[in-house]
Amino acid sequence: MKKIVSILTLLLTVNILASAQFGPGMGGGQRGDGNGRPQSTQQAPTLNLEGNAPKGNSKVFGFVIDENVSTAVEFANVALYTKDTKKVIDGTVADEKGKFSMSRVAAGEYNLVITFIGFKDKSIEVKVEKGKDNDLGVIKLAQSVKQLDEVTVTAEKSMIEEKVDRLVYNAEKDLTSKGGDAADILRKVPMLSVDLDGNVSLRGTSNLKVLINNKPSTIVASSIADALKMIPADLIKTVEVITSPSAKYDAEGSGGIINIILKKSTLQGLTLNFDSGVGIRGSNLSLNGNYRQGKLGVTLGGFGRVFYNKSATSLDQTTLRNGIPTLTNQTADAFDNGLFGRYNLGFDYDLAKNQSLTASVAFGTRNFSRSQDFIINQYKNSILNSTSFRDVTSKDLSNSVDINLDYIRIFKPSQEFSISGQFSQNKLTNNFFTDLLSSSKELVSRQKNLNTNFNNEITLQTDYQTPIKSNQMFEIGAKTVVRQVNSDYEYLFANPTGSFSSDARNPAGLLNYSQNIAAGYVSYTFSTKNKYTFKVGTRYEYTKITANDQKSDIIIPAYGNLVPSVNISKSVGKASTLKVAYNNRIQRPGLQQLNPNYNASNPQSISIGNPSLKPEISNNLEFSLSTNIKKTYLNLSVFGRQTNNSITRISMPSDTVLGAIITTYQNIGKEQTFGTNIFGNFFITPKWTLNGGLDLYYNYLEGQQTGLNGLSTTISNSGIVVGGRLQSSITLQKGWAIQAFGGFRGNRVQLQGTQGGMGMYSIGARKEFANKKGSLGLATENFFGMKMRSTLTTPMFNQVSINNIFNQNIKLTFSYKIGKMKFTETKKSKLKNDDVKSGGDNNN
Repeated sequence: MKKIVSILTLLLTVNILASAQFGPGMGGGQRGDGNGRPQSTQQAPTLNLEGNAPKGNSKVFGFVIDENVSTAVEFANVALYTKDTKKVIDGTVADEKGKFSMSRVAAGEYNLVITFIGFKDKSIEVKVEKGKDNDLGVIKLAQSVKQLDEVTVTAEKSMIEEKVDRLVYNAEKDLTSKGGDAADILRKVPMLSVDLDGNVSLRGTSNLKVLINNKPSTIVASSIADALKMIPADLIKTVEVITSPSAKYDAEGSGGIINIILKKSTLQGLTLNFDSGVGIRGSNLSLNGNYRQGKLGVTLGGFGRVFYNKSATSLDQTTLRNGIPTLTNQTADAFDNGLFGRYNLGFDYDLAKNQSLTASVAFGTRNFSRSQDFIINQYKNSILNSTSFRDVTSKDLSNSVDINLDYIRIFKPSQEFSISGQFSQNKLTNNFFTDLLSSSKELVSRQKNLNTNFNNEITLQTDYQTPIKSNQMFEIGAKTVVRQVNSDYEYLFANPTGSFSSDARNPAGLLNYSQNIAAGYVSYTFSTKNKYTFKVGTRYEYTKITANDQKSDIIIPAYGNLVPSVNISKSVGKASTLKVAYNNRIQRPGLQQLNPNYNASNPQSISIGNPSLKPEISNNLEFSLSTNIKKTYLNLSVFGRQTNNSITRISMPSDTVLGAIITTYQNIGKEQTFGTNIFGNFFITPKWTLNGGLDLYYNYLEGQQTGLNGLSTTISNSGIVVGGRLQSSITLQKGWAIQAFGGFRGNRVQLQGTQGGMGMYSIGARKEFANKKGSLGLATENFFGMKMRSTLTTPMFNQVSINNIFNQNIKLTFSYKIGKMKFTETKKSKLKNDDVKSGGDNNN
């Protein structure tokens, strides 16, 4: 397994590179971001900044691997010292394949020193002859557990890392989520909260941007929850949480960005991975192959997952109509069945030693059905007025495709140009069919709602970056997005027999919604000798919208947003870093919020979108301190967020359906959030890790609602939300490993009430065999089930809903790797970009 240990991985990488290749003070890694972290075990090597270091025409290159598992050691630090004076004359960092290369090396005798935390230092004598290249082949590093001058390192890869602008959760070490989906992984990531339906929130807001391999996708734009169900947990390498994105990123996502990085082989040779799992709530099967030879790399994979579950809900709701209260009691049993799949094909090719081309296509499919049996009792003045039954079947279907083409050229270290294109399409079908039954369970009438949605996106983007002197980086780029959303819907009624006809109260409709975005950005990084790093930038986005329905045009004015971002870090002492960040973000409405379809699959809770929604604007401020204390890594952050023109859920009694509540979205509110996150890693022993965190924030919401007099009034709600998680992993002898996880989120504040809290827990064990080629695992989760209680309170109604989720699960997983990988010289120079949506290998 590749060894990356906590935040200090990036720390040592950037300091060796900054000092050896750019001079002291750059502190920004190969990309020049700069983080001012403590340096490696040795005194940092320095270059002659006057340019007097000898230069030649020879090349030194090789591969760095872990001698135990024969996998690449990503981002190992490589420095070349003169043998006589012991001064460093060049340096670099291994890429994601473990490959390193230094050109323009003068003839002479040198010591090449390779360092990486969790491994013993490796020193090799190198004799360079004029005009001749030195292929050092495969260099094996031995694992170690030792105390360094500045930090403690171990041979175990940390579950959680912190980089200069993001938190990284290493999902490939997660045992209990094998056989699950992306939602199971995200529930364990610090600062994130994922409810039982897969809806994600970051620091109390669901307005965020989710990327897959640094790129957007229409499956995410349509529904984050649905997209997470289509991504298998076994294929996720890391999850990055970016709370203060730089100017390179899209301005969208008021709460921040979640970037899901999928696994991808970058080694030479042929390999085939087989993963499967069987459980009482779901089963999965995936097959992924990789072939890489010389300049060409090919990947092919497929994943399928079936899901089956049941739940029971109850709802007590009191509404006022003409001063007369109506109490509605509704209970329902629900049965869920789902089939999710994702299939991908990818190519990458080296056009030249400094140019590469990458192409990929990914297909996704979802077939989800839910059957619900409703019992509805209504009371007037505490007297039972009616009893009815409803049998409802919902169908949520989708088919998506993402096509990417990317080109990159590297002129010299850290000077890069790239251009990327993407076509993304998602077709969704959201239908429901209802049989209305009398109190004697005789069929009275039938209803159905047919809703088809299309979401198409075309994206073009170009980026350029170049270093300035030894401690500065300049970046610039442009992007355009052409987005088209269509929703075709109709609501139909019928008697117990006969054909369906349209409902005059909810006629058929068609929404055409076009959104064109043009954006440009500039970013500048500056590092000082006293360990300050400043990264400032600004991004301008211009959005033009045209929309219409069958009746008329929907007028939404075009708007422009100037989005600044500032990130400042300061290294304090030997193992601590202080950071402060400010950014301005926007959140455009999503498809579900725009869709005007009248969805009454739950007869007492009806939803309808609002195509006239405008974006919301937020300002974010964050302070953080990270430190290493012997074997413990800790991070403490304090944050604040102010959101104006907030897109807010508003519920009100129906004028036509007795006792029903209609929920829609409006730009009527503002939201303020202030809080803190604490999380850390602790190595109890080199093979036993403990990590966890606590989230605590205060949420204030303000908006408008209709009162009893029919006039709009200002209302507000506030409260404290607490959440947390704890996870422990133990690596035993003979390939055994055990992992346990527990997490919770308290009641979440809403403008008109609260959303119920929840808890998730799991424990699992895994046995590796056949020299780590195969593994067999057993895990159980949520073995006591779960209950959620939510409330809505207004002057016109009160609603209490209770959801009992029978999600107890036991699952057996099996995986096996077939094939032979080898390390050989390639001319590939792949873009590694933490701050931009790009193609190719984005595995950080």
